[in-house]
Amino acid sequence: MRLLHSPSSLLPLLLLLLLSTLAPVPTAAVPWATTGDSTSTQSLSGRDSKAAAPYHRSHSVFPQLTWLRDTVIEKIFGGGGNGNAKPEAATAAGQENGQTATTGQRRPLSAQLPAMLLAKYGGDVVLRFNITTEEEEAALAEAADTLFLDVWEFTNNWADIRLAEDDVPSLLGLLPKSLHNAYSNLMPSLAQSIYQSYPSLAFSSPPPFPPSQANGHSSFTPSVHKTDGATDNIFFRDYQPLSVIIPWMRLMASMFTTHVTMTTIGLSYEGRPIPALRVGVHPNPAPTSKRKTIIIAGGLHAREWISTSSVTYIAWSLITAYGKSPAITKLIHEFDWVFIPTLNPDGYVHTWETDRLWRKNRQQTHLRFCRGLDLDRSFGYRWAGSAFQANPCSESYPGSAPFQAVESHRLAEWAKKEVDENNAKFVGLLDLHSYSQQVLYPYSYSCEAEPPTIENLEELGMGLAKAIRLSSGEFYAVTSACEGSVVTRKRKGKTAKSKKKDEDEEKEDGTQQIRMESGGGSAIDWFYHEMKVRYTYQLKLRDTGSYGFLLPGEHIVPTGEEAFNAVKYFGDFLMGNKGIERVDGVEVEGEGEVVVGEEEREEVGVEDTIPEEGGDVDVEEEEEWVVVENEDVEPAVDMSKLRRRRR
Repeated sequence: MRLLHSPSSLLPLLLLLLLSTLAPVPTAAVPWATTGDSTSTQSLSGRDSKAAAPYHRSHSVFPQLTWLRDTVIEKIFGGGGNGNAKPEAATAAGQENGQTATTGQRRPLSAQLPAMLLAKYGGDVVLRFNITTEEEEAALAEAADTLFLDVWEFTNNWADIRLAEDDVPSLLGLLPKSLHNAYSNLMPSLAQSIYQSYPSLAFSSPPPFPPSQANGHSSFTPSVHKTDGATDNIFFRDYQPLSVIIPWMRLMASMFTTHVTMTTIGLSYEGRPIPALRVGVHPNPAPTSKRKTIIIAGGLHAREWISTSSVTYIAWSLITAYGKSPAITKLIHEFDWVFIPTLNPDGYVHTWETDRLWRKNRQQTHLRFCRGLDLDRSFGYRWAGSAFQANPCSESYPGSAPFQAVESHRLAEWAKKEVDENNAKFVGLLDLHSYSQQVLYPYSYSCEAEPPTIENLEELGMGLAKAIRLSSGEFYAVTSACEGSVVTRKRKGKTAKSKKKDEDEEKEDGTQQIRMESGGGSAIDWFYHEMKVRYTYQLKLRDTGSYGFLLPGEHIVPTGEEAFNAVKYFGDFLMGNKGIERVDGVEVEGEGEVVVGEEEREEVGVEDTIPEEGGDVDVEEEEEWVVVENEDVEPAVDMSKLRRRRR
């Protein structure tokens, strides 16, 4: 026993643990790799295949092991977060000649592009059209739909569209003359931008592209070259493939056993596990009390790499700050946090192996040459697949039935099982996406429907945007998820008489402006309405279009910090506080609201706090939710003062 209590004698055991955790795992060959075999299936340890137990140990058996663990973590990854750390400013030196602040070396701009990349994207560009009228908006949306173009983002003010440069004249021919000179070329060479977006794993000249796996294995640490970049944490210096993310998650669970466990949501269409980390501590577990749980998910759309890296960054920040930051420790005691870095592992792997801009999962459709379903259009609430059933090639194809997408079905099954069997009560969901810097709340399926807790959703949404703005200065718009992308299509039975009912969305000729892509079947809508999760948001991360889905690696830490500050505010708000504010640059925990009675609240964000003057008491969970869809019916509460509509 003396041997076990000696910190120096624990070093071989810890090194053995690290070696077993960091052992290379098989990974599929990446594009342009010329050697090495591949395997498409990732595997978790046997204990990871089962759902994590709802309770965790709240103390360490060997304090010396905890000390050694923290020391090794600090040496390997850099200092653990204290909940208040600010990211260092990314250095601009060297960026003009192709260097980045995080890896120290980017792929040279003059390098010859791989043939496979040129074949797929060699003639493609990304154009941004500035929209000033509804007619321009409708014409552009209809033209993009006619030409089957890849619409990256479509707002009321601008639209980003990827297309072959040779197709630009055809597109302009379908547009009004006012748009012929109202566009700019965001990415004159999409192939070059994609080439630059892949991380460099070695510091050779020229750097290999993309991460070459000549031996069929991947290194756990893709870049260990220390630079003057934004972070000392080697994991967050660049984007990581799934074959690196899973061992990293396993390492977190192995080294922070007091408050972290690893689990899986289920298996993907191609048989890969959907890994997750559960972070939480129960100081006084009560068998009859429900455990309040918050889900933070990313990677529903495969090409949105920044969403996956941000989920892991938030998880890392919470995990390493436990016991060091009182505010973070309280959040981990109060809630279970479930982190799902990539709900779409098949699609994510495909973006590393074959197609960087792949969006959907890899599920087979009835058309052999058009694979994939949109996970965020496949959930069962107000599923609206009719508009896309005839077009499996659509980037927003939801399948032919609700929950046909395997990964969406797995998440829904897991959530129901957690409630039924593991005594969980889901109180929040943050679904991370990119890009456009927005905080979106339900409903996504229709702007005519009003969530019964609209005021609360808007209040917390504003708080999340404020927390981000205070931490980084970046502006995030707050709006309903239904607002944004629109297109003009004919709707039967509508005439000029309808205009008085919907002046902003209806035209006299019977056409109605609706979303460019159907908003039904969204994850935030399903969790909000079917699972009664009172606070569900889609957080669209950086940027606003300069890089789009190809956000450089130097933005990983700043974007992760923004999301982490939003998460801290999110948790603090659900505990009944006003959130976390910054006063003169110092972060302080907000004051708690007045609580009804002396007893601890049982329901977070529902009937737990006394509203401020002029506010309204939240409805109880058992009360039937009233969804207002007919604008002739007056809502019970005037919400015009709280609403931030784009139109």
